[in-house]
Amino acid sequence: MTEHYFKWHSPHLGRSFQMVVFGDRGIPVILFPTSMGSYVEHKERGTVDAAHWFLRQGLVKIYCPDSIDADSWYNAGAAPSVRAYNHTCYDKVILHEVVSRAQQETGRQGVVMAGCSFGGYHAANFAFRHPELVRYLFSMSGLFDISFRLDGYYDDNVYYNNPVDFVPGNEDPKLWEMGIILGVAETDICRGSNERFSELLKKKGIPHWLDIPPGTTHDWPTWREMFPRYLGQISL
Repeated sequence: MTEHYFKWHSPHLGRSFQMVVFGDRGIPVILFPTSMGSYVEHKERGTVDAAHWFLRQGLVKIYCPDSIDADSWYNAGAAPSVRAYNHTCYDKVILHEVVSRAQQETGRQGVVMAGCSFGGYHAANFAFRHPELVRYLFSMSGLFDISFRLDGYYDDNVYYNNPVDFVPGNEDPKLWEMGIILGVAETDICRGSNERFSELLKKKGIPHWLDIPPGTTHDWPTWREMFPRYLGQISL
C-alpha cells in the first residue's frame, strides 16, 4: 500500500493546501475529515487501515484532502457571508484541484465521496452539487442542513451548500444513478438529520440506503466498521 503526501499553492484559496493519497490505482475515493480535522486524520484514526484490503487489491485509491472548516463554517469570528463564501472556494478546490487530479491519475471519471461526521456533510454536499462526477456517496453520521452555523444569515452561497435546500429542486438525472448510502449510528446526534434527509430522497424517488447498525454510537469504531463495508458495495 503506497502513501504519497502533496502540498501545493491553491489558486482557489490563495494559500497552500495539503493532501495525502493512499494506493496506486482503482476507483478514486475522496475521504473528508471530521470537523476541523486535517488530511492525516483518517490515517491516524485507522479509517485507511480499515480499507487495507481494497487498497492492496488495487480496487480503490483514497484521497484525503485537508479541511478549511476553521475558515468557513466554524469561523465564528467571520461574518456569515464570509463563512459561506470560503466554503464555496473549498468546493472549487475539491472540484478543480482534487477530483480532477484523481480522475487524471486513475483514468476514472466517476469518483466516490465519503466522510464521517462533518466530513459526511462535505461528501454529501459535493455529491449532490456535482452528481455528474460522483458514482457513490458514503455519508457516515453526516448532516445535511448547515444553517445552524450561520446565525440566521442566508444567500446563494448558503443555498447551494445546504443540501436540504437545493436537493429538492435538483432534477439532474445523475442523482438517480448515484449509489447513495446514509450511514448513521443507532445512538447518534445526527440520526434525526439522516432520517429526515432519507425522507426527502424518498419523496423524490431517489434510491438510497439508510443504514442504522444496532448498538452503534457517533464515534470512530462505528465509522471504521462502516467504511470498508460500504466500499464492498462498489460495482467496479
